[in-house]
Amino acid sequence: MPDRLHRAGASAALRDNRIGLEKESLRVAPDGRLAKTPHPAALGSALTHPHITTDFSEALIELVTPALTDPRAVLDFLRETHVFVNRHLGDERLWATSMPCVIEGGAAIPLARYGTSNAATMKTVYRRGLGNRYGRVMQVIAGVHFNFSFADAFWTLYQAERDDRAEPGFFRSEAQMGMIRNLQRIGWLVPYLFGASPAVCDSFVQGHETDLERFDPHTLYYPHATSLRLGDIGYQNKQEEGTGMKACYDSLDAYVRSLTWAIETPCPQYETIGVKVGERYEQLNANVLQIENEYYSTVRPKQITEWLEKPTHALRRRGIRYVELRSLDVNLYEPLGVGLEQLEFLETLMLYALLQDSPRIAARERRDIDENQVLVAHRGREPGLRLARDREAVELRVWAHEILDGMVGAAELLDGGSDGPHVASLRRQREKIDHPDLTPSARMLAEMRERGEGFFALAWRWSETHRQAFREARLDPEQSAFFERLAAESITRRQAIEAADQVDFDTFLNDYFAGRVPSQAPTH
Repeated sequence: MPDRLHRAGASAALRDNRIGLEKESLRVAPDGRLAKTPHPAALGSALTHPHITTDFSEALIELVTPALTDPRAVLDFLRETHVFVNRHLGDERLWATSMPCVIEGGAAIPLARYGTSNAATMKTVYRRGLGNRYGRVMQVIAGVHFNFSFADAFWTLYQAERDDRAEPGFFRSEAQMGMIRNLQRIGWLVPYLFGASPAVCDSFVQGHETDLERFDPHTLYYPHATSLRLGDIGYQNKQEEGTGMKACYDSLDAYVRSLTWAIETPCPQYETIGVKVGERYEQLNANVLQIENEYYSTVRPKQITEWLEKPTHALRRRGIRYVELRSLDVNLYEPLGVGLEQLEFLETLMLYALLQDSPRIAARERRDIDENQVLVAHRGREPGLRLARDREAVELRVWAHEILDGMVGAAELLDGGSDGPHVASLRRQREKIDHPDLTPSARMLAEMRERGEGFFALAWRWSETHRQAFREARLDPEQSAFFERLAAESITRRQAIEAADQVDFDTFLNDYFAGRVPSQAPTH
């Protein structure tokens, strides 16, 4: 198929693929603990700023790039955003890894605050609900999300090559659901190659019993771990245990229906928490999911939402706009947490996953997918590790080479030949298969051993290194003015939203779940 697509001019069309990034970072105080300060006012409103916001905690900054056709431009924008943010952090640092710094218990983790509007209150209540359901500590794990969409011209060529007469929007959505199924099947490759959380500060486990080994008095780890963030101690919700919740990826319609069921179905274990207790909401509702975003998955179909539009409604109305890969750790060795070589590999992986046949995922394969992910997260660099594929055990190294061999055609399509950046990135990833010590997770543990450092000391040192580099960097005056203008405009928009509220929060929440909220935010 790649050869036929190449002759059809797909290489030229693929140049207009779009990549966007969402990168989370904890703000850390000079004593190494989670920052207790508010989101810096000079950065604007976290509710309405398009590029600088917060995630679960007030201390968990999220930087969002636009979707651009040049991965270098994406990284340039992310770099400029880092420089601007660091200018306004005072003596705080952005933590350089996914796993958090010293944690003094869940109660010490401040929920993100977005203002006094109903929309802002809803975002905070949702986060309070997450904390009540799963604990606040695991909610401050940071990650990088890779957002990807194929060029319109490529979709036209691809549908013609497939001789598919379906409505173009339907064709694209169903093709991307197949791509998502394949990304789940081979998704374990991402933490193997790029996982950067093999160890954690022992304050993270909060005294709970685990089988993690002790690296030093304050560090826990697994000797061959790649990404504890994606393992059993990381962020995962477990609605499927006791609730029957598991998103269905058979089609876009099946996916939307499975999430809708979860949002509308009461869950006895969450009913014990209560919804509105006294005058305070402890969660948005007591259903299996409060809202769609609560469902954790390593990869999601996404559509850009209107103001207060439910993600499921957006998908149902306008199909899949892009695919969000969520399995990336913050890479300690990259100042931005992610680098160009990684983006080039992931773009190749997306095209490869699209072009492969993608049958539906049966229950047995679903279990294998989940178990493979945890195995690689905990033991991915273990010599001879075997994973489950087609009801047989296959050595990770063998399977990984088969995948990378299959990706060559996709890389050559993206490069327009056999000698380009995507092919080169593929070659460098292959070296990690044969030499696990080249992976970020192995490099971190080796550096800790060589320097006699625990996880905290390693992460602190690199956080400080990146901080100094960003502090010394200079923003173009035009770019600086751009960020300052966005910050001011975001505050104005937040104030307009607050002024426009005409109902109490109880009514607003009922209206939201009934689909009776305005489709546009107030602008002034």
